[in-house]
Parts: sequence; structure tokens; C-alpha cells
Amino acid sequence: MMTNFYKSSFLKLIFIFIITNTYLYAGLINAISIIVNDNVITLVDIDNKMKENNISKSKATEILIDEILYKQALEKQNVSVDIFDVDNYIELLAKQNNMKVYEFKSAVKQQENYELFRKKLKKQIIHQKLVSSISSNNIKIVNDDDMKIYYNNHIEEFNKPLKTDVKVYSSLKKSDLLKLKNNPMSVNNNINIQNLTLEDSKINPQVRYIIAKTKEKNFSVLFNNKKIYNMFFVIKKYDVKTIKFDDIKNKIFEVLMKQRENQYLKNYFETLKITADIKVLR
Repeated sequence: MMTNFYKSSFLKLIFIFIITNTYLYAGLINAISIIVNDNVITLVDIDNKMKENNISKSKATEILIDEILYKQALEKQNVSVDIFDVDNYIELLAKQNNMKVYEFKSAVKQQENYELFRKKLKKQIIHQKLVSSISSNNIKIVNDDDMKIYYNNHIEEFNKPLKTDVKVYSSLKKSDLLKLKNNPMSVNNNINIQNLTLEDSKINPQVRYIIAKTKEKNFSVLFNNKKIYNMFFVIKKYDVKTIKFDDIKNKIFEVLMKQRENQYLKNYFETLKITADIKVLR
């Protein structure tokens, strides 16, 4: 009887030991690791960031601190973005590409998931609003000399082909074109192939957008036209016309100002990191 009593007690002790250690381990995992201006980063946060991005602990910690400082800056500057901001920005992008809004949306949907595209735009708008809020008059405005230097040093960016030779692949099944794209040497009788020369002045805005995004000797994204899936293989772009400086200077201005804004924001957050109250607990 005593032997059974001791065995039972021993098993209970083991059970209590396991349960206690499980709770202690859970507490350790969920423990606060770092405090950044009263916002906490736990060991779980760091571990998840490491797994998500396949990075070291120190890099994950650095990213999490940056994310908290960014969030705090947005709150301090009262920066917010709603669906109307995103819609207005899409209208602007469509106008810049000489497209109607529905044409631009259609072109984007051929390239990527439209909802993910909207989320990316929202982040961009938040970023722009934050820069505008904190920079005030601290960023030097780009002038004509700056833009001309950029134009001359990046002239290939402003070359526009007036004609493009392509192979057009068409099929009722999307999977047929995806297989061909992954294995160009494969043969599929369900795919119709056509050789065409596309003239820039005669193609619609969606096709122009796709051609512009596709390099020579590459397949384009798939796009749908009248329930038929299509894909270009761009053979050659020629009759290249260089866009005049005056016709492109507004876009160059945006590119250069964005570079300056990003540099200013980088310096701003480096200063924030130095002055922030960061406590490393474990």
C-alpha cells in the first residue's frame, strides 16, 4: 500500500513540476523584452519577426523599434488616411498615365492583386503625409538644374518605343499560359500564337501600360480580354523616341523630391532613435 502511495505522490509531483514549468516558460516567452517610449516589445514579437523575415534577432529587434517609432510619429503628427484619400490618389495616377480611372484599375488588376495594390498606396500616402507634416520648409526644393542633371544622367529612362514586335499568346484557360510562361519550350495546341507589331499611337492605354512594364525578351503579365486570356512576349522595341525634358520635368521633380524626402525622413528617425527612451530588459 505504501509503495502505491509513494508512486501516486511521485506522479503528482512530476505533474505539478511540468505544469509549473509550462506556465513559467509561457511567461518567459510573453515577457517584455524592450520598452520604447512606453510601448512594449515582447520576446514573442521578436521571435515572430525573425520567422516572418528569416532574419537575426538583432535585425528583428531593430525593425520592431523602427516600427514603433514610426507609429508614434504618426500619432504625434495626427496623420491618418481614409478610402477617399486612396481613391483620389488612384485618380491622379490614372491621369498621369493618360488613362481613365476604370482603365487604370483594369491595367493594375492585370499586374497584381488590386486590394494589395490599394494597401500599398495607403502606406505611400501615409508616408507622404508624414513627410509633409514633419519637414515643413526643411527640405530644399528641386530646381531646373537638378532636374536637367538627372535627365541627362538617366536619358535611357525617357526613351519611348513607337513600335514593338510581340508574340501574342491566347487561350481560354489561364493555366495554359502560366505553364507556357514557366516552360517556354512546351507545346500546347490550345494556345493560339500571333506575331504582331504594336504601334504606340494605335494601342489602348492598358496595352501601352503592359508593354511599358515589360522588358525585351520577356513575357508580360497575363491579361483578360473578352473572356480570353492573353500574354505578350516582347521581341523588340524600336523607333525609339526620347521624351523631351519639358514634357517629363514634372515626373522628374516628383522623383527627386521623393528622394530628398526619404533622406530627410531617414535622418529624422535616426535622431528619434537616439533621443528615444529605449529600455532593454532582456
